[in-house]
Amino acid sequence: MYDSVSGVRRTAKWTAVAVGAALVAVLGTAGEASAATTLVVAADGNDSAPGTVDRPLRTIQRAVDLAGPGDTIAVRGGTYALTDNITISTSGTAAQPITLGAYQGERVVVDGEGLPASHTPVGGSIPRAERGAVHMEASHWRISGLEIVRGPYGIYCDGCDGNVFSRLSTHDNYESGFQLQGSSSDNQILNLDSYGNRDPRKNGESADGLAVKEGSGTGNVVRGARLWNNVDDGFDAWKFTSPILIENTISYGNGFNRWNFPDFAGDGNGFKMGGGSPAPAVGHMLRNTIAFRNAAHGVTDNGNPGPLKLTRNTTWANARTGFDADTAGGAASLTVNLSVADARAAAVGAGTVSSGNSWDLGGTWDASSVLSTDPEPLTGPRTADGSLPSARSFLVPRGGADIGARF
Repeated sequence: MYDSVSGVRRTAKWTAVAVGAALVAVLGTAGEASAATTLVVAADGNDSAPGTVDRPLRTIQRAVDLAGPGDTIAVRGGTYALTDNITISTSGTAAQPITLGAYQGERVVVDGEGLPASHTPVGGSIPRAERGAVHMEASHWRISGLEIVRGPYGIYCDGCDGNVFSRLSTHDNYESGFQLQGSSSDNQILNLDSYGNRDPRKNGESADGLAVKEGSGTGNVVRGARLWNNVDDGFDAWKFTSPILIENTISYGNGFNRWNFPDFAGDGNGFKMGGGSPAPAVGHMLRNTIAFRNAAHGVTDNGNPGPLKLTRNTTWANARTGFDADTAGGAASLTVNLSVADARAAAVGAGTVSSGNSWDLGGTWDASSVLSTDPEPLTGPRTADGSLPSARSFLVPRGGADIGARF
């Protein structure tokens, strides 16, 4: 059987209070009937039960199989150890999405250590259906509050439209923490924390914090993510042929061999903005982000010759180039970005527009030129609604220059 995870629907921001209010709205205050169904899951439940608060289901998979448009799945706190992955194949609708969330904000952990695909040997491949502790080929879901660990990918979503993924934590998985691919449009990935993901089967070649890759589809947005200490890249847009918007996101500490893999192959970019052989020309957008202390570049076009738009981003102390946008004939636009103490500030191609950036302004941009190089305020606990904490002075120019990211 399957065991499952957490998350409760909210339209924009998610708090325990809002989750509880949403459940009250669905369940009613005195058991009154509602057009939509709420299915409750608990670690001590029974999959033959009706899925009520006092008689909950045992697995998220059973609730997923029963849910239809407009329904809510509310998961009680606990650790759910999987023996098969959670497969989501039924779609909601734009007007009636299906909601999956933690009951009243309780902590729910989905543990994929017991999945066979989590232990794929070196050089092996993961069958498509086994990719992800949560494997999703469905649209119009609202998923929040899941903590997904030690799976063969955390969440793997292929051919998914109109979903909202909010306040997920995907860490210590055996492939990318979150991967969206295939024909997938209008998805929102909000306030994701994805860290410590690694891929022993490839010696670190492909496990990213967040990958939107090998597919197409407009309207995909990443906002408020933190992507750190992953074996390959923080964010990877390899072979995704439609523009992606990434904003208000930080990526750090990626690409180091913390697991002592032989023949280590991790890349170590903060934001990889494309790639392929040949790389498709795509105008991905990156704004108000910070990439620091990555093993390679802070931001790289990775061969993408398209009209990238990099606006008001900051890189700091990356081992190679802060902003690598030197693809021959590239049409990238870099404006009001800041590079601080990177091995090299920027590599700008002949076709690139570069305006108002720190390297255009000149001068020395090192630790003494910013108010603070202490990332702790930004890497600490999130706020109650899941937003990033404030870091008002982190990597902000001391002299008042209005360039770079602000958090």
